[in-house]
Parts: sequence; structure tokens; C-alpha cells
Amino acid sequence: MAASESTLNGLIEHVQNRTAFRDHPALILNADYRPLSYFPLSTWPWQDAVKAVFMDRVNIVSEYETEVHSPSFSMRLPSVVSLRDYVQPARYPAFTRFNLFLRDEFTCQYCGTQGDLTFDHVIPRSKGGRTTWENVVAACSSCNLRKANLSIANANMHLRRKAYKPTAMQLQNVGRKFPPNHLHQSWLDYLYWDTELDA
Repeated sequence: MAASESTLNGLIEHVQNRTAFRDHPALILNADYRPLSYFPLSTWPWQDAVKAVFMDRVNIVSEYETEVHSPSFSMRLPSVVSLRDYVQPARYPAFTRFNLFLRDEFTCQYCGTQGDLTFDHVIPRSKGGRTTWENVVAACSSCNLRKANLSIANANMHLRRKAYKPTAMQLQNVGRKFPPNHLHQSWLDYLYWDTELDA
């Protein structure tokens, strides 16, 4: 797009504080037109999307009806953009609390309840258990307290599913079970959620 950096800065500064534009994020697709992430869904604020367009890092795939303008330039806000250069996804995700909860679908792996989650070492650390994907599961506070420093057998508890190290693709597939509350119509052709299809 032929526009100078001063034009970009003037455009963003001109509309920066207007609340009407705050609800116009752009869905970010990789160069293969797949979302970079499903959960959280890969989006940018409109300002970042506009900057990426000016820097020629993305292609505009779809636009909102909403237009932004400065005194000398105007454009419609991007609603879907794709990266010009393909980003190779990591094969394995980082071992974080969020990714652990996502792997376990935000569900206690002992009783099946959701909410008030923490994590539990299947083999307690005091008995040589390590903090790894294969030994840590999501657990509600009450199950965590009940199991305490015991083995599963001694606590008379059972895992709903064995702890495992997920691939990035497996986490992506789990993330598809949790669509955001709001999806812009222009995004739907690029997202594949685990929801029933209309007949």
C-alpha cells in the first residue's frame, strides 16, 4: 500500500481515542490461511492490523464496513488478514499453566468439575514426581486437597485421562472446542469450530 509512515501515524492518531473503532479486531491467518491460534484466537487490535498492512507484512483478506481516515487518507479496517510469510508453528507447546488447563479442557481430571482449577502432581513431588506434562494434571481445589501428598491409589482416586505431552496441533484441536462469544461474520470461513453444522 502506497502511504508514508507519517500518513500511518496521522491516521492512527486521528482515530486513536474514538471508542467506535475499539471493537474491530482483525483475525490473523498464517500464509496458509489457517489461524495462528484458536485459543486464544489469533487477533490483533485494528491499529496493529493497519500498521502491518502499511508495512506490507500482511494481505487484506476481508474488511469491515467501518472506514478510518485522516485529513489526507482513508481506508476500511481489515477484518481478516493473512501473513505474507509463513510462520512455522512450534511442534510442541510451552509447558505453561494455561496450556495445561487447555490440554485438560479446563476440567478437573479427578472429578470432572470445571472452575476453581489448580494443578496436581500425579506422583507427588515428595515421592520423586517431576513437574512435567506427563505428571501434572488440572485439578479442582477440593480434589487437590483430598489427594494431598498421596498417590492416586492411596487417595482412592482415579484419573479421567492419563497425563500426556500434547503436540501444538493437539492443543489447537482442543482450542477449537471453545469458540469466543463474538465472531465476526467475515471470520467464519477461516475457522472450524467443533459445533453442529446447520442442516
